[in-house]
Amino acid sequence: MDLFIVITLAVLAVMGIIVGVSNDAVNFLNSAFGSKVAKKNVILAVAGVGVMVGVMTSSGMMDVARSGVFYPGMFSYQEVMILFLGMMLSNIILLDIYNSLGLPTSTTVSLVFGLLGSAMALALYNIWSGTTTASLGEFINSGNALAIVSGILLSVVLAFISGHILMYISRVIFSFRYNKVFSRYGALWCGITLAGIIYFTVFKGLKSSGLIPAAITAYVNENTTIALLVLWVCSSILLWILQRFNVNILRVSILAGTFSLALAFAGNDLVNFIGVPYAGYDSYMIAHAAGEAPASMSALSNPTQANFWIMCIAGVIMVITLFTSKKAMRVIETERKLSSQSEEAPVHSEATIASRGIVRGARALNDAIEAITPQGVKDWINSRFEQLPAEERGDVNYDLIRATVNLTAAAILISIGTQLKLPLSTTYVVFMVSMGTSLADRAWGRESAVYRITGVTTVIMGWFITAVGGFIIAIAVTLILAYGGKVAIIAVTIICVGLIIKSNVSGKKTAEKVEESAVAKIGDALKQSPEEALIAYTEHVCASMEKVTMIYDRTIVAVFKENRKVLRDMVREAEEFYHSTRQQKYELLPLLRNLQDSDVNTGHYYVQVVDYISETSKALLHITRPCYKHVDNNHTGLSKEQVYDLKRINDRVEEIFGEINNMLLTRSFENMDKVLNMRDEMFDLIDEVMQNQLRRLRDTGGSSSANMLFFNILTETKTMILHSRNIMKSLEHFIR
Repeated sequence: MDLFIVITLAVLAVMGIIVGVSNDAVNFLNSAFGSKVAKKNVILAVAGVGVMVGVMTSSGMMDVARSGVFYPGMFSYQEVMILFLGMMLSNIILLDIYNSLGLPTSTTVSLVFGLLGSAMALALYNIWSGTTTASLGEFINSGNALAIVSGILLSVVLAFISGHILMYISRVIFSFRYNKVFSRYGALWCGITLAGIIYFTVFKGLKSSGLIPAAITAYVNENTTIALLVLWVCSSILLWILQRFNVNILRVSILAGTFSLALAFAGNDLVNFIGVPYAGYDSYMIAHAAGEAPASMSALSNPTQANFWIMCIAGVIMVITLFTSKKAMRVIETERKLSSQSEEAPVHSEATIASRGIVRGARALNDAIEAITPQGVKDWINSRFEQLPAEERGDVNYDLIRATVNLTAAAILISIGTQLKLPLSTTYVVFMVSMGTSLADRAWGRESAVYRITGVTTVIMGWFITAVGGFIIAIAVTLILAYGGKVAIIAVTIICVGLIIKSNVSGKKTAEKVEESAVAKIGDALKQSPEEALIAYTEHVCASMEKVTMIYDRTIVAVFKENRKVLRDMVREAEEFYHSTRQQKYELLPLLRNLQDSDVNTGHYYVQVVDYISETSKALLHITRPCYKHVDNNHTGLSKEQVYDLKRINDRVEEIFGEINNMLLTRSFENMDKVLNMRDEMFDLIDEVMQNQLRRLRDTGGSSSANMLFFNILTETKTMILHSRNIMKSLEHFIR
């Protein structure tokens, strides 16, 4: 059984690396990709080298998994193995639940609180079974655990504040038109960032690796101020020389920062992926070296020196995942858009009461500060933050100045945490630095601020949710393993493997769905010409109408049969469709800007189509939700007469949508009058059906909930048909 546990932990470690890198690659690639500092393979190669150096020097962080939150001397060998297995299996369950609910997670937080929960579960098991007289506090390293948790929480605040302050100062110095000023003082400014990166990466992050002579490390620590000044001067001179040879030193700084951040990421986060499995392997080797299972695993408290070949294999897997993971590229794209300088950054979150209140409070504070600031000072500062036009800015999310600040602040903070052996959440550090710099850069305008704040608060709340969820699930799973023995270990392992397979299969389906999205095709067409965008958008409208037809038909049939499962699926699809139509309003703006003068007169038809599709999707949603709620609440079903009338309505809807879809596919609008007549006949039928229902209501009454649902379906169907016909009318104008 011990060997089974070790093999299981090894497999979970490999899968943890693949999943972890896919999710967290954004942490050290975001700035380089967002500013398009170099080609994709160059950026990945630089990051890959940083990852390999980082994993070779991260053995000190492995101690966090071995003895960071509990005292291993209080547990036996068998208990420690159950503790580590319980933590890894509970982590799989946690990630599966959170991914299903769409909640943000952190591998660092899940590691710390998973270990804490598993250790507490085994401590309680020993206390309840009477095998020990020790108290719960003697099992848990509460002081170190509190320091780790405080470090994670504090890093979030420091990351946002430091990113904001550094970016504000940098932008005041250089502005968005930084070329002239940068040619004079750029070497000194980049020298500061490069010196900071070198100091914290080499003399702090790598000091325990043995790569730096102890005498040099000791001298630097004793003379920190002098060392930093020397590094600054040397870095500035080197960059000034490169600048004289027309080398863009901002690109050099960003690539150096990418290397440093990848190194810091690997050194800090590798413990999240393989720390617990490696601790289990160490426990197994300690027990077999002793010849028998020791009663106490106090040896785990000793500093560890990680196996070179195991670290090499882990690093290679990380680098391969980095180059091959499509998920990593999608995660990078998401965060780039969230921190984009553009006011039209896609909105992924609904605004909350808290985010609205924060925005109003910030505006009030800003108004108060402006009221006491001299006009000349305000004008000068505003001139430094005057953004470049879209045509000058180019196809980048933000410029090289912000990318450099992002990397510098994040790399230094994570390097400090690694040196202090605090497993900071690199996800949150990098994310909060990026949000702080974007706020200072005035990217949080009134059009997007409330949504960006919602995104930030969602991530922060995700930290607390992950902590509580990981802790509770780890306690439950570990207690099951402790009480259930071998049977429970095998059963829970099989269940978790099934969850992994299920997650990967559904993940691939989601990826395929994203890759086939018409929205991506429209974006590609926009880069070619407005004409290509028109064709792509027409295809998208066609697909949208086909989707409306499918959802409506399946919803009506499911109501007849009172099929709750189908109705639930239709509500989910209708909601996704509605949110995607809202997104189109933001994606359409670049197209409107790129219209030629001869096409400007047709621009309002684009806007009309978007609005009509949005209204159609809203009407569809107002049909599916009440239908599902009616069946889910076990209300009385529709009467035979109501079912008959709705079947007639559904048949007419299919006819109209069939004609509309046919015109879209052929791009021929010769039958527009026919659709108009069909619409009028449909409206007459709806009026007739309503009158029939009113007579039935007067004569027999019937179920109130069923009657309200019936009238709601008729009303929203009428609205849906009206907007569908309007879509065709608007498309006809600019396609012809």
